[in-house]
Amino acid sequence: MANLMIKQVKTRSELMDFINFPWQIYKNDPNWVPPLRLQMKEKLDRKKNPFFEHAELDLFLARRGGQIAGRIAAIHDFNHNEYHQEKVVFFGLYESLNDLEVARLLLEAVSDWGKKKGLEILRGPVNLSMNDECAFLLEGFDRPPVIMMPYNPPYYLELMEKCGLTKAKDLYAFFMDRDHETMEKVQAVVDKVRQATSFQMRTANLKKIQEETRKIAYIYNQAWAKNWGFVPWTDNEMKFMGKTLKSFADPELVIFATHGGQEAGFAFGLPNYNEITGSLNGRLFPFGVFKLLLAKKKIKGIRAMVFGVLPNYQRTGLSYLLYHELETRALASGYEWAETSWQLEDNDSINRFTASIGGRIYKKYRIYEKKLFELNQGEKNESV
Repeated sequence: MANLMIKQVKTRSELMDFINFPWQIYKNDPNWVPPLRLQMKEKLDRKKNPFFEHAELDLFLARRGGQIAGRIAAIHDFNHNEYHQEKVVFFGLYESLNDLEVARLLLEAVSDWGKKKGLEILRGPVNLSMNDECAFLLEGFDRPPVIMMPYNPPYYLELMEKCGLTKAKDLYAFFMDRDHETMEKVQAVVDKVRQATSFQMRTANLKKIQEETRKIAYIYNQAWAKNWGFVPWTDNEMKFMGKTLKSFADPELVIFATHGGQEAGFAFGLPNYNEITGSLNGRLFPFGVFKLLLAKKKIKGIRAMVFGVLPNYQRTGLSYLLYHELETRALASGYEWAETSWQLEDNDSINRFTASIGGRIYKKYRIYEKKLFELNQGEKNESV
């Protein structure tokens, strides 16, 4: 068998090899949704993505006999480590053949990279942060992923465990359809909250998208501050997101709750573009943009990405008002189902709330970790 080599990505050609490799892994998988190459290039562009204002990253490719066998990103997020007082090196954008030696050497490349920077824990996958797509799919391989949620072969889980990584945290995705059994109960709760409070609802103004995203960031950074893995969005990251939202968001699915003229909470849903981008095979040009615009009305699902309520309003029933408003507007716009994701496995209050509005867990995801000094222990010649 040809020798396996791990090489850091340095050239534009190597970067394109890195971006294109998933097509080799998923070529026969009907549930895989190809990422848009243009978006991936922008995500990895240190000049365009403000994530790199507080993080550094290097990419690695595994090659055997000249053929690519895997890829991985090594990520040092200074904001995460400062906020949580940790010394974590994240791995992300992981893809590989079902080959234990490939997995082990890719993870060792990130481990060595992290050790040189004084980091102590390997954790991932995150692509590129916890505010982005993250984790490996653990359960729910029978359906395609929704927008900005991960998908992977089941064997990735076995590879991680054989390399000695263990569970850091599981994440849940809930499914809701338009005819869920809790509709009447939710309506009763909403009626009571409306009688007892004076919240007003409005949709986002995409003509003032930067102002609106700043308000989302302000609420989000306070509402989620105590959650595991949380890292505050920076102003520039929100501006970056605002550009994306202006192109892809449905303003009917971005809802603010106000109280006394001030924003108290928000609900953010995004049309599940994965239903139509799969046919583009990762390319927006020259005809992908037109296909996207023509097919947009065919989207039937949404991803309810995040609800945020300021601490002062978190026990007022506002979450029910925001959910009800989002559901009402989504159904009126022709959407038929929603995924609420992702939610921490041990965030009991949020998980109970989602169950109370008709959600059921239908997918699970896992983030792995390992102490760096343990990474090289164990058998290295074991094969899958």
